[in-house]
Amino acid sequence: VPQLGPQLPPRLTQQPWHLLYSTGRDGFSLRTLYRSAARPDSPALLLIRDTEAQAFGAFSASAIRSSSGFYGTGETFLFSFCPELKVFRWTGRNDFFVKGDVNLLMVGGGSGRFGLWLDGDLHHGGSQPCETFDNETLSHREEFCIQDLEMWGLA
Repeated sequence: VPQLGPQLPPRLTQQPWHLLYSTGRDGFSLRTLYRSAARPDSPALLLIRDTEAQAFGAFSASAIRSSSGFYGTGETFLFSFCPELKVFRWTGRNDFFVKGDVNLLMVGGGSGRFGLWLDGDLHHGGSQPCETFDNETLSHREEFCIQDLEMWGLA
């Protein structure tokens, strides 16, 4: 979280963050992650570590929630720590920021590819280059197994 601070929108850089959800504490469930989200207007930071010890994730300017369509703003971004911090910001090509239901959470999209996706039991996910963020694959593989996942929100 400290390394990501300078990448956040300026209005959020001095705000205290707290852990809303952790697979280690709360189990592996996308439903539980949605229930753990803070206020609807609160930004969210998703941090993921896969079984190959790669760390990456997404920042959403609005709370992570279940939705019928895409939501979010151009402040949303993807990031990877492989091996140093890389941030992938909105390209302006589409507005496929975040979309989720009980079976799938997606961040970024276009042409049938998702910058980041997580399945409903939070055991598997994937990452592909997408039009929303023009990102690299966040993990070493396009599909990965999740070891740990945390969601942080503003205190």
